[in-house]
Amino acid sequence: MNQFDDWKKNLDRFFGHDFWGDFEGLVKPPLPQMNLYQYDNELLCIFNIPGLKDLNKVDVYVNHATLEIRGIVEINQKGGQQVKGEIMEGTFDRQVDLPYPVRSDKIQASYKQGLLVVQLYRLISDANQKNRIQITNLEEE
Repeated sequence: MNQFDDWKKNLDRFFGHDFWGDFEGLVKPPLPQMNLYQYDNELLCIFNIPGLKDLNKVDVYVNHATLEIRGIVEINQKGGQQVKGEIMEGTFDRQVDLPYPVRSDKIQASYKQGLLVVQLYRLISDANQKNRIQITNLEEE
């Protein structure tokens, strides 16, 4: 693994910026991992966030048809040197485009057994309803 880090640093130095950052989504999936389930008027987003001890260190934001989740996972294993690291640790920030706009006043989130479940409901806009327009007769005046 150290040899790969050396290669990465050399390429970054050669190209003058974060060369591997452009390929990060291809090499590894975005974190945290997520499943998105769509129903007629509901979305269910399930995020895999093991090791989350303090729910105040996770923020969930919804803006129209975008869901953003960011936070910190701290494992804090002391007394040894990590030899292999596959479990998400540290800060994360993920933005998800939703298939339709959702209500901002009706959002539910819960955490159990390493899974953060966010339940969202479709925004049914009044703009889709037909409104009868009154016609003014200008000839009678």
